[in-house]
Amino acid sequence: MRLLALASEHLRLLGAKRLTVVAIAEAAGMTHANVYRYFPSKEALIDAVVDAWIKSVETRLSDIADGPDPSDDKLERMILALARANRDGLSDNPALYAAFRDATVKRRAITRRHRLRVRSLIDRVIEEGVASGAFEPRDRDQAAAFALDICFRFTHPIAVELEADVPQSQFDQRLGAVVRVLLRALASGAI
Repeated sequence: MRLLALASEHLRLLGAKRLTVVAIAEAAGMTHANVYRYFPSKEALIDAVVDAWIKSVETRLSDIADGPDPSDDKLERMILALARANRDGLSDNPALYAAFRDATVKRRAITRRHRLRVRSLIDRVIEEGVASGAFEPRDRDQAAAFALDICFRFTHPIAVELEADVPQSQFDQRLGAVVRVLLRALASGAI
């Protein structure tokens, strides 16, 4: 949709505070009232832009979950991809990432749905691991919650921003250690 593309560009260039519906409408060759027919507020428009980015991340995670790899490899690749997407999102488009962070902090619907979809993919891979014998969790629900909790520092937008100055090699090394702990815990039944 052209409005989303324009809003995305305005967000990237101006940030959420300076983005205006009037400027987006002018760029689209329509009135701002017409934009409000599609998006009831500036916040809804920004959320739609953020949601498009979120869905691209979820598509990558879903592709990994659907792949033929063993479940432990899938889970590792999913977590690494989620962490990489967040870190890249922050460096490639800080204004979009700030809007994602704000939506997360305010617990808006788009980020609540995102967390549920990521959790669902993790649940699915853990179930697959249980079926194949790679994972032996005592409690499957707790195992999925643990996977999200242990990776929080590498995937939550505020934590990602706090770690922005950490060199990529150090970040990858720390994340790799956390993923190894997670996989060992799932395989051993520690959770």
